[in-house]
Amino acid sequence: MNVFGVGLPEIAVIAALALIIFGPKRLPEFGRTLGKTLKGLQTASSEFEREIQKAISEPEDAQTLTGSELENQNEISKETQSGLQESNPPRS
Repeated sequence: MNVFGVGLPEIAVIAALALIIFGPKRLPEFGRTLGKTLKGLQTASSEFEREIQKAISEPEDAQTLTGSELENQNEISKETQSGLQESNPPRS
């Protein structure tokens, strides 16, 4: 078993030191606090990952144009194309 590069013997030593430092009465409280903190980090990480996946799966241009907006876009596009053609006549 190897967690974060720390094996089972190292974890046992850390647990024994924690028991000596915090005492048997405060150790369960410390464990609960650590567990809640890790659970909160795990939840935040999962939520962040879901949001990233959601953003990736959405189409890049998700904006829907109404009929009049689409007509305006087409008109602007035609005007731009005709302006480009007028300013750059075909070469013979």
